[in-house]
Amino acid sequence: STLNVIRKKNYAIVEMDQGKVNALNTDLWRDLGDTFRTLDSDDKIMGAILSGRPHCFSAGLDIMHIAQLSKEEYAEYWRIALTTLRDMIRFSKPLIGAITGYAPAGGTILALTTDYRIMGRGPKHVIGMHEFKMSLLIPELLCDIYAYHMGEKEAWVAVQNAQLYHSDDAVKVGLVNESADVEEVLNKAEKHLEKQIGVYAPVFKMSKKYLRRELLNRVDIDVESHVQEFCKFGEDPMIAEMMKMFLSTLKK
Repeated sequence: STLNVIRKKNYAIVEMDQGKVNALNTDLWRDLGDTFRTLDSDDKIMGAILSGRPHCFSAGLDIMHIAQLSKEEYAEYWRIALTTLRDMIRFSKPLIGAITGYAPAGGTILALTTDYRIMGRGPKHVIGMHEFKMSLLIPELLCDIYAYHMGEKEAWVAVQNAQLYHSDDAVKVGLVNESADVEEVLNKAEKHLEKQIGVYAPVFKMSKKYLRRELLNRVDIDVESHVQEFCKFGEDPMIAEMMKMFLSTLKK
């Protein structure tokens, strides 16, 4: 498993444990989707926390893994990733993000599936979408999730500037709700979750639905059509060449 699922009295902590930097490979996306669908249907679980390890939440997409996939495996990667993001946003119970370290790009979008986010301070702890540095396209669903939280105009400017934010600045632009010392992040997340669990569950569930209506509408997609469109764009020879250059940089 790429996850450590710690079950407490009435909630679960889902800790990513995939390699050194929790890069999002096929297995991690699949495990996240399976786990949160299971927790959502478990009557003993009233809420959950998504976390990484100290000083690491997720470094984003596992580019080295993706580069080795066949055409069919590449489509399946995105099929699983988009389905997981959609289902995590549809999670009907309180879901708190304990952002314990750096969370750029795909790590940012993963964090934004949660209802309330607490991020650890640190010189390398950043959040935001910096794909334009590598001329990489951000899939439509990921753009929609980012724009929902920042506002479309602000998100577009941030993407153009490949802007990354440290935790205090991330609070100001709406990507996270609290900034704290890394050692305090998980404890604060648990306290906030316990507070939300104290709300009568049907009230929380319906309120979450009402107040995130726009986000839910954005993720109510035909996953297959999104996958086919994105994969077709990836066949552009120039895109393939830029990916090779990026991989060469990573290897160095």
